[in-house]
Amino acid sequence: MSDPLWKPTPEAAAAANISRFREHLVETSGVALADTDDLWRYSIDHMEDFWTAVIDYAGIAAETWGERVLIDGDKMPGAQWFPDARLNFAQNLLRRRDDADAMVFWGEDKVRRRMSFAALHEQVSVLAQALAAAGVGVGDRVAGVLPNMPEAVVAMLAATSLGATWSSCSPDFGVQGVLDRFGQIDPKIVFAADGYWYNGKYHDTRAKLADIIAGLNSVEHTIITPYDADTRPNMAGVPKAVFVGDFTAAYSPREITYAALPFDHPLYILFSSGTTGVPKCIVHHVGGALLKHATEQLFHSDVRRDDRVFFFTTCGWMMWNWLVTNLAWGATLLLYDGAPTAPSSEVLFDYADTERATLFGTSAKFIDALNKLGAEPVRTHDLSTVRVLCSTGSPLVPEGFDYVYEKIRPTVQLVSMSGGTDIMGCFCAGDPTKPVWRGEIQARCLGMAVDVFNDDGQSVVDEKGELVCTRSFPTVPLGFLGDTDGSRFHEAYFAAFPNIWTHGDYCRLTKYGGMVIYGRSDATLNPGGVRIGTAEIYRQVEKMPEVKESIVVGQEWDNDTRVVLFVTLADGVALDDALIKRIQGQVRANCTPRHVPSKVLQVADIPRTKSGKITELAVRDIIHGRPIKNQEALANPEALELFADRAELRT
Repeated sequence: MSDPLWKPTPEAAAAANISRFREHLVETSGVALADTDDLWRYSIDHMEDFWTAVIDYAGIAAETWGERVLIDGDKMPGAQWFPDARLNFAQNLLRRRDDADAMVFWGEDKVRRRMSFAALHEQVSVLAQALAAAGVGVGDRVAGVLPNMPEAVVAMLAATSLGATWSSCSPDFGVQGVLDRFGQIDPKIVFAADGYWYNGKYHDTRAKLADIIAGLNSVEHTIITPYDADTRPNMAGVPKAVFVGDFTAAYSPREITYAALPFDHPLYILFSSGTTGVPKCIVHHVGGALLKHATEQLFHSDVRRDDRVFFFTTCGWMMWNWLVTNLAWGATLLLYDGAPTAPSSEVLFDYADTERATLFGTSAKFIDALNKLGAEPVRTHDLSTVRVLCSTGSPLVPEGFDYVYEKIRPTVQLVSMSGGTDIMGCFCAGDPTKPVWRGEIQARCLGMAVDVFNDDGQSVVDEKGELVCTRSFPTVPLGFLGDTDGSRFHEAYFAAFPNIWTHGDYCRLTKYGGMVIYGRSDATLNPGGVRIGTAEIYRQVEKMPEVKESIVVGQEWDNDTRVVLFVTLADGVALDDALIKRIQGQVRANCTPRHVPSKVLQVADIPRTKSGKITELAVRDIIHGRPIKNQEALANPEALELFADRAELRT
């Protein structure tokens, strides 16, 4: 392989949090750890000592941690971390109380405001008092149908300070999509906004909100936080509606009384994408979120006090939950709500420059879209404060790595990340002491015994296989809500290899200790019995200027599987025989003959989830005539009709 795309200076590597933590371990424990590879092995072989050291280094606060660190550590699921601990999530995120920015908010180009750490504490204090007076306490559930705005963070912190469990959806979900989620969790309180801006257009959500609340019998109060804080819209049609200012009017800021909770107390309920059925309610807990995010943010992303952290997300994607934890380390959250291209494709980089972002987080799809547009932020923006650029949501192809270093910022550490809602975190991420190699995620996450298994359950290096985690970790979920015997949870993650987490990613562990992700293994193609990762085909097809985007699935055909590729094309381009041959030739020349799609078909749009991920399984089902059980999980469900009953797929 050629030279790496980036490598840290010796001074920068030595100053990184992960290096300081390694030195801390050497000094306090006397262990010999020459580099971060040694540190990773130590984190797996000495799990109890490692996670205790993370707590110490990060300064995670608790009423008590207790004497015991791990019970039944050889069981997954079933291991119990810090069983005697008592702590509170919100307390750890509200320790800083000065006048520096805690949050900055841009709602496209329509709304801008900021909130200090001191003001954040005050707002959480009064809201927590009002919620307690309304009967919210330990074990209750509080939900939000909210844009990615500061008030969503305030509501979450107020609820979790009392020991309630938080769950959220973005307001672009349809009525049934919200009911499919919140209808399973019975929230006592729902926070909502009157609307939101997207792509320069205002979307009034009051009628939709009225239908949602009418369908949730458990709701006692619908607390309205206007998108524009200076307005007071008419909410008469929304059941049980009260403006947040009225709800908290009787209370003044004071010290917050935090509920001291067990390590595994339910903190968040997150939802699977739900395109193959009603979304699963994944229950995550207080201690796991703090410990896992501490490693990913402090060590793998090198977040420091006074850093300014941006991640393009909505409240319906786990990256929102990941983002907000950065408050615990004294960092500022840069919140953006709306389209990433409104009013122009430069808006997120405008934001990064204006607000001096130090970490810029986005999706692989956004990076690819910028590349297709020919955008060159390196020429149009300064971006000198950005040390780390994070990419997640889907695999970042090697050309995406090239684009970041050639067209965005050549000196940035590119942290491609891979994990999921399932663990509310990552299996592999960045390492500020290591080079960035083209197409590779830098490292396996500390504390995560990540491996790659072949079909026989054997560990392999430089071969494609299943991403697994062979030992317990703190963000193994408590399970799925309503899964009383744990059978659905077991089937989802532990059926393939007992006592080992199988994540469902098709991947390869490289000789550098990094990871290449080839796509979801449940969407892996299998023509002639040979496994093919979908990302391998996307990489080749989407290099072509004629192709805007693509989605590839396997179709059952003639007692085998054939590869079917759907493409959306650039303006003015038509799919003719010549272009089909060029597409097939591009794949054949750069992959193998088995990768070559048997059918190449044009569509006007590709279905995707609310978080922007293309939905291969939904397309696979619809071309086989199988029902899509939960189209509300899609951002554009109408696109599915473009794939149904295609005559070309019958020959």
